[in-house]
Amino acid sequence: MLKLLSFVFLFISSLPTFSSEVEMNGANTAWILTSTALVLLMTLPGLALFYGGLVQRKNILSILMQCFAIAGVSSILWLLLGYSLAFGEGNAFIGDFSKVLMVGIGKDTLSGDIPESLFMLFQMTFAIITPALIIGGFAERMKFSSVILFSGLWLLCVYSPITHWVWGGGWLGQMGLLDYAGGTVVHITAGVAALVAAVVLGPRRGFPKTPMLPHNMTMTVTGAGLLWVGWFGFNGGSALAANGDAAMAMLVTHISASTGALTWAAIEWKKFGKASVLGAVTGMVAGLGTITPASGFVGPGGALIIGLLAGTICFYSTVFIKQKLKIDDSLDVFPVHGIGGILGTLMAGVFSSTSLGAFSGFGFADGILTMSQQIFVQLSGIGATIIYTAIVSFLLFKVVAIMTSGLRVSEEEEVTGLDINEHDESGYNL
Repeated sequence: MLKLLSFVFLFISSLPTFSSEVEMNGANTAWILTSTALVLLMTLPGLALFYGGLVQRKNILSILMQCFAIAGVSSILWLLLGYSLAFGEGNAFIGDFSKVLMVGIGKDTLSGDIPESLFMLFQMTFAIITPALIIGGFAERMKFSSVILFSGLWLLCVYSPITHWVWGGGWLGQMGLLDYAGGTVVHITAGVAALVAAVVLGPRRGFPKTPMLPHNMTMTVTGAGLLWVGWFGFNGGSALAANGDAAMAMLVTHISASTGALTWAAIEWKKFGKASVLGAVTGMVAGLGTITPASGFVGPGGALIIGLLAGTICFYSTVFIKQKLKIDDSLDVFPVHGIGGILGTLMAGVFSSTSLGAFSGFGFADGILTMSQQIFVQLSGIGATIIYTAIVSFLLFKVVAIMTSGLRVSEEEEVTGLDINEHDESGYNL
């Protein structure tokens, strides 16, 4: 009998144990490490080169410096307060201070099945590129001190709260808003803030009569290529796992970018007789920005339609903003990112419909809302993001103007260029 009991004990002790605790997933961690590097690549050097080539040569260093400085300022503020405001428990509108300076978060602390330090770093790269996108709205005319002060305040007062609304357990997330990788959080906020900036600062000297052509298209195309590659981490990494969701998000991202580029170029070819390189890369960025909120909810067929809509609607929005409204959104941030974010967020509600999902390739989300219900939620999110961003951004510009004795450089400094006047350096010494 004793031998039988001993055998039973040994058999039971040899069985595998199952813990209810979540363990770190090595594959997922490796993918998000890679995605984090890809998203940072989008700002440095991707966006810096893309924007840098689009401005006049006398302002190239100012654009590069703004991107690098914003990356540093955003990183520090995200560590100090931004991450906690965005992802702390808090309430429906803002996070609390429980994660300030990563208090209580060690190397083994998990967020899901990846280290929370990695999740925080991945989200930090989003917090870097979003205010960096805004500089395209006031390029070539804003003081460096004003740029840095505005960007820091905007990160804390606009980006962090809206991130909490959507991804941090806030009211829009609770409503069921579909924003996979940043249609509202990144693109609408940046686009609206850039439009407000263009209106508050006024146009560049000579706009719209004096042509202000890109000074280095090779640089712009190089930056555009880095953005395209980096966007795989932006959207694919938002799955927070190395799985089919990430793979599908990457596929639809590529399809939309390709379609957006070709659509924009085709429209130019028909209207002007030639397809420009600038049009192709701008259409590509429009396709990328528009697919972003929908990338986790659509299939390749949906991505084709979204890319087609992005290339068409964003093209005509650019014409309307600059030629009809005479607003000098210098590098077309609102018509490309703002309109793209609005369109993509709305399309996420359309293509996530289970009825459309029955048609292979268009949608695959297993939604619980009807299409009309989901579109209402999407429109609510779009409207709230636009209104809040516009009001707070406008107030921040007014506050910064007081603190820096005016947002804009003098007319003489604008003529000379920001490189010399703001940084005492020149981008080219040939």
